[in-house]
Amino acid sequence: MRALSAFSAKGEEFIPPSSKDFVLPPIFGDNAFTTKPIFLIGLSVILISVFFVLSARKAAIVPSKFQFAGELVYGFVRKDLGEEILGHEFKRFMPYLFSLFTFILVNNIFGIVPFIQFPTFSRISFAYVLGIITFIVFHYVGVRKQGTVKYVKDILFMPGVPKPVYILLTPIEIATYLIVRPLTISLRLFANMFAGHLLLMIFILGGEHLLQGAIGLKLVSPFAFAFGIALTFFEFLVQCLQAYIFTLLTALYIAGGLADEH
Repeated sequence: MRALSAFSAKGEEFIPPSSKDFVLPPIFGDNAFTTKPIFLIGLSVILISVFFVLSARKAAIVPSKFQFAGELVYGFVRKDLGEEILGHEFKRFMPYLFSLFTFILVNNIFGIVPFIQFPTFSRISFAYVLGIITFIVFHYVGVRKQGTVKYVKDILFMPGVPKPVYILLTPIEIATYLIVRPLTISLRLFANMFAGHLLLMIFILGGEHLLQGAIGLKLVSPFAFAFGIALTFFEFLVQCLQAYIFTLLTALYIAGGLADEH
């Protein structure tokens, strides 16, 4: 209590970061299309395009470090998220899976890049858009593969199930395919990016604020900064993992649409 009193006397009360800090004003003008997240989306597309164009421009049998980096990312998505899940039909979906993985990864990593420090998908609208696109893709694939009637019938009436069970199972299946899948895949990405960035802000800004307090609190501030740095490395792992999980679930949903029964 004494330390807190001394701290309050030396400086203003610490106001922790909240969801309001994720709502950024327009950089210029007065509309929602000139905010930082919008520009980060555009920047990510430019960076990804330039990187892979340059890495493939002078492809050689013995790859340069730049070419090796590009092939490493592509090879990872191709093998672990394409071939392993979709089998022999994976090539048709590689452009989407590869674009999805790199797009999410770069926008997530923006959260720990100095002077940017904002993960785009901490704004839920962006995550919802990707969820809707994935929703459209895997349903389109299912309809093209099995036909509209069979695809819808298999969703409503799962084969091999006793008829009385449909009373309970059919509403669950409808909710799963039409609501739960696109909602949960989006919320998982958003929640991880939002929570991770919020924690980083709390420890970094909290450590900075402690430096302005009494001597006892100044001694504590390095621990807050150290924990914030450790969380940054952990957040990097989470950012990579979330890009992988989103793409993995997308591939699994597409594989379900390609299956004879789902």
